[in-house]
Amino acid sequence: MSMHNEELRLPSEDWRAYQGVLSRRIFAFIIDYLIVALLWIPAAVVVFFLGILTLGLGFLLYPVLFVLVAMLYFGMTVGGREQASPGMRIMGVAIARTDGRPMDFLTAIVHLAIFWIANALLTPLILLIGLFTDRGRLLHDLLIGTVAVRRDMY
Repeated sequence: MSMHNEELRLPSEDWRAYQGVLSRRIFAFIIDYLIVALLWIPAAVVVFFLGILTLGLGFLLYPVLFVLVAMLYFGMTVGGREQASPGMRIMGVAIARTDGRPMDFLTAIVHLAIFWIANALLTPLILLIGLFTDRGRLLHDLLIGTVAVRRDMY
C-alpha cells in the first residue's frame, strides 16, 4: 500500500477524548519502563555472549543497550498498528498525529528521543506543560505534531 492510499484518521475534536489523558500517560510511562527494564535483561545476556564471540568488542554495546531496547520497544509498539505501547494500551491511551497519518517506526523513535532530550534539559517539570496546552499536549507532542488521546474516543 502506498503512502497516498493510507486512510487519514484525524484526532477527535471532542474535549472528552483528552480528559484524564495526562495522568494516564504518567502511569503508562511507569508500566512501559518496567517492561523495558525487563526486556533489557535478556538483551544484556545476548550482548554478553556477543562480547565473548567478538573477543570483547560486543561489550561496547552495554552503555547504549537500554536506549536501544527502549527505542526498539517504542518504535515497534507506538509505531505499530495499535499506535500505543503496552502501557498505553493498559491505560487506554493512544498517540495520534495531528495530520491524520498513522505513526510509523521512525516518528515514534523521534517522539521518544525528543521526550528524553526535553526531560534531560527541563527535568520532569515538562509534564506541567500539559496542564496549560490544548488537549494536554506535552512539549515533544507540540514539536512533532502528535497528541495523546483516549483509545475509546479515537
